[in-house]
Amino acid sequence: MSKPIRKAVFPVAGLGTRFLPATKAVPKEMLTVVDRPVIQYIVDEASAAGIEHFIFVTGRNKAVIEDHFDIAYELEATLKSRNKTAELELLSRYQPPAGQTSFTRQQLPLGLGHAVWCARDIVGNEPFAVLLPDMIMKAETGCLAQMMQVYAETGGNVIAVEECDPALAHQYGIVGVGETRGADAFAITSMVEKPPKGTAPSNRFISGRYILQPEIFDHLSRHEKGAGGEIQLTDAMIRLMADQPFWGTRFKGETYDCGSKIGFLAANVAFGLDRPELNADFRKEIARLLG
Repeated sequence: MSKPIRKAVFPVAGLGTRFLPATKAVPKEMLTVVDRPVIQYIVDEASAAGIEHFIFVTGRNKAVIEDHFDIAYELEATLKSRNKTAELELLSRYQPPAGQTSFTRQQLPLGLGHAVWCARDIVGNEPFAVLLPDMIMKAETGCLAQMMQVYAETGGNVIAVEECDPALAHQYGIVGVGETRGADAFAITSMVEKPPKGTAPSNRFISGRYILQPEIFDHLSRHEKGAGGEIQLTDAMIRLMADQPFWGTRFKGETYDCGSKIGFLAANVAFGLDRPELNADFRKEIARLLG
């Protein structure tokens, strides 16, 4: 029987250079989609999947993320004095229980693999999830929850994938497709980061959600540099594949890459239209702007 997934790692040390000057003083993970910061959507997805411990790998100028998941005493005292019960309930809803968040520093921007490695002592010897904070997943059942269902059947390592235009496969991390397991899982036979045009083993790309066994840290500890001179998580997963199975599952939903300006704007539109109290007026405003 597979060990349960209790912990999730959120690599939030990135500089957010594509959103300058907004991210000069505000972490990109704290930019808002409607009225919640991007990182809140990712944590909510993990919480809905049953995650109990949230591990943030941060860097300099990221302390506001820690503050966001802490009690804001002065704000709450002011809200109480003004009988703002709805606002207090809203804050409470997104407040993790005491002891369920941990923060560690990456210190140097050495790549995603290095960021995950920095969480090794907090994760310990148990399987864990990794959720990239740029990717907001929108679905009735969250992406990580879908992966948990597959993990319960397959064990091992599980990666969420989506499909791209085959002509664009060279822009992504692509997996090879093997035998299927049930309705939602398939064996991953290979992984390649940004394959040369025409050489990709499929059009299924890794979309920013992982369930990994703790042995991944043994491979990350080598600190071997890959693409871009960084320590790549994909490289460590390829080495781990020699000893452990990897399974893929196609995410059923919509993904918004909030690390890009277009994805960020699209997320605001999609989630804004989802809000009953905003939908009608928002549609009118969009129609007016489109002329």
